[in-house]
Amino acid sequence: MRPVLILLTLLLPLGAGAEEIIGGHEVKPHSHPYMAFVKSVDIEGNRRYCGGFLVQDDFVLTAAHCRNSSLHRSMTVTLGAHNIKAKEETQQIIPVAKAIPHPDYNDTDLSNDIMLLKLENKAKKTKAVRPLKLPRPNARVRPGDVCSVAGWGKTSINTTEGSALLEEAELIIQEDQKCKRCFHHYTETTEICVGDSQKIKTPFKGDSGGPLVCDNKAYGVLSHVKYKKISLGVFTKVVHFLPWISKNMELL
Repeated sequence: MRPVLILLTLLLPLGAGAEEIIGGHEVKPHSHPYMAFVKSVDIEGNRRYCGGFLVQDDFVLTAAHCRNSSLHRSMTVTLGAHNIKAKEETQQIIPVAKAIPHPDYNDTDLSNDIMLLKLENKAKKTKAVRPLKLPRPNARVRPGDVCSVAGWGKTSINTTEGSALLEEAELIIQEDQKCKRCFHHYTETTEICVGDSQKIKTPFKGDSGGPLVCDNKAYGVLSHVKYKKISLGVFTKVVHFLPWISKNMELL
């Protein structure tokens, strides 16, 4: 993968509205047919919104922290959306039959922050709905590689609402040591370090759970971010979890 100096990003700390990406642009409608909008509701009616991506007709991959813990009541996934606030003919809204967070997920340090969602019904493949390929077991990304992440997150630090339209930001893979200095629990075995602070584009926040897409494959799942003197984000490394993903999709 060739390093390219293009759009760089600014990542915000967890305390400032977690899992956001700043520096993005609206994508061509339905050019990311794997994207999923995940809504989780707890028993008190509180809602949590995340990104995710279709990996099989009846499975979506997202972040484990997108589930409302023990108070979780229900989850739905919207596929085929560009404008999440409109009733588009391309949209498929499917309830989640079972949420499967990784058994070693730790909600304190967000380690092993990955979750499979088994859908009640299989998604119908269309031009607007199609799974994203996963990388091969020996596949790797390297510092300097340019990848991307998309979502319907907030478009400004000061707004309380997410973007109606799907937006995308391009990210640069960083040396693991950069994230180790900023994130006490960071480990290169299960996580990928991204980000840069040299340039900032128009503010954009993308939902956690969205895929880190490199060479048209999902190499990571957006977990958490931090901004101090430098801006960094942590993605859960999909390659490490391929055996767990395959095993659970085969069992259900």
